[in-house]
Amino acid sequence: MTNQLLKGDALKILPTFDAESFDALITDPPYASGGVTAAARAQAPLRKYVQGGGPHLHADFVCDERDQRAHLRWMHLWLTECARVLKDGAPVLLFTDWRQLPLTTDALQLAGFTWRGITVWDKTEGVRPQLGRFRNQAEYIVWGSKGHMPLQRRAPVLPGVIREPVRKADKHHLTGKPTALMRQLVRICEAGGRILDPFAGSGTTLVAAAAEGFCCAGIEMTDHYAKVARARMSQRS
Repeated sequence: MTNQLLKGDALKILPTFDAESFDALITDPPYASGGVTAAARAQAPLRKYVQGGGPHLHADFVCDERDQRAHLRWMHLWLTECARVLKDGAPVLLFTDWRQLPLTTDALQLAGFTWRGITVWDKTEGVRPQLGRFRNQAEYIVWGSKGHMPLQRRAPVLPGVIREPVRKADKHHLTGKPTALMRQLVRICEAGGRILDPFAGSGTTLVAAAAEGFCCAGIEMTDHYAKVARARMSQRS
């Protein structure tokens, strides 16, 4: 079974997958965050996530402008469909930031998953500092499972904090995650398993899965990033 990237809306594509056909869900969905006020959060990602009017090095993306209730409803919709296609005991990893951390843990449980904890991605001191404030150098991985998760799994012990900087040469998306980070995270899947990423972005989960010997299916709505993901996947084939 090979890795595949499907172009389109996750809410329309997920129902086409067979039930209990995936061994793990690992994804970085739009946060609908990036601002203190509702008006700020409703702005395009390029305005929210590029600090200080910096250069626009990456394309914009969609579905990041919802208010809290709409975002929770949307999370519940696709997570419920993911629950259908995951096998019993499958691990679930969801990226989020500090603003949406409570909502993400709620959405995970509303969809019927068992919440098991939070892993921290430490982006290191390379994050831009602000005098008189704490560095905003962490994002979070809310994780759980579909029901009972056996203690004896064919997977290694994984760190609770992963320290990995964002390197310019490895950044292919406005909010992209380091390939080295994703290579560690995909190891939570049991050996020989199939991983699902319904918000594939620039394809880093698929690239990491292939590097670690897993199969992965990704979904991406944005034309630009679907092309980037396919190009990165072809480089590994």
